[in-house]
Amino acid sequence: MTMKTRHVGAILALLAVTAARAEIGTVEAVQYPAWLERGGATVPLTPGTRLQPKDELRTGGNARVRVKMGEGSAVKLGENARFVIEAAEDRNVFSAGLAVLAGAFRFTTDALSKRQREVSIQAKSVTVGIRGTDLWGKSTGERDLVCLLEGRITVGAQGHPQVTLDQPLDFYQKPRDAAPSVAKVDPKQLEEWAKETELSPDGAAASAQGRWRVVAAVKPTRDAALALGRRLRAAGYPAEIFQKDKYFGVQVTRLAGEKEARSLMSAIRGIEGVELPTVHDGA
Repeated sequence: MTMKTRHVGAILALLAVTAARAEIGTVEAVQYPAWLERGGATVPLTPGTRLQPKDELRTGGNARVRVKMGEGSAVKLGENARFVIEAAEDRNVFSAGLAVLAGAFRFTTDALSKRQREVSIQAKSVTVGIRGTDLWGKSTGERDLVCLLEGRITVGAQGHPQVTLDQPLDFYQKPRDAAPSVAKVDPKQLEEWAKETELSPDGAAASAQGRWRVVAAVKPTRDAALALGRRLRAAGYPAEIFQKDKYFGVQVTRLAGEKEARSLMSAIRGIEGVELPTVHDGA
């Protein structure tokens, strides 16, 4: 084998690995506060973030996250959630192992997508096998719960046989210290559950197309602005520093609208260093 042939082979191998990992998922919307944990570092989660295997997403109180997976399905997370992409690969079949360590979630496939998928979701003690469906679930300290909205799933818990849910409103629950059971959920109850994973009307929601911003404070020195920026980022808000004349501002951008910006303004008032926050149309 010539040097040139080996070089071409190495490039093709690298491209194959890159293709397998491409488009694992992208964050479409975030209702703050929320965080991304990657490689031992924690940063605020922002719209447009391209996700990787082993990423963990966390949400705070009254927070939400919407993720578009590589093959077109959507994952929605509710408040106080922990979600991990354990493994993912995008070849001819999109395959992924997802884990919900806490909180509410919803997984919905794209009805128009013809991509094949093999996705499993682990919710603490319960594992869900998915090929094409719409489901809602939640993991709490007391139980794991999965409810089928449309399609067909297999559900099981360690030490118990798997069951198939194929009727809308079927739900499977596994209490921490008891055997699992299957029942029907009342549509009104499901409607209330579903709200837990939708962007809320009073939330500080941001999107990649959002043009509103909140200026948390204007500081006389860069060091003071950076200190406030660090506190905001630690609290789950992706603060940025900007300079205007001799002053340094600290802002959070890409809020979806004025209402969402005002919600964020209210949420950050109690953070040390925030002074007379203001809302601006960033267009």
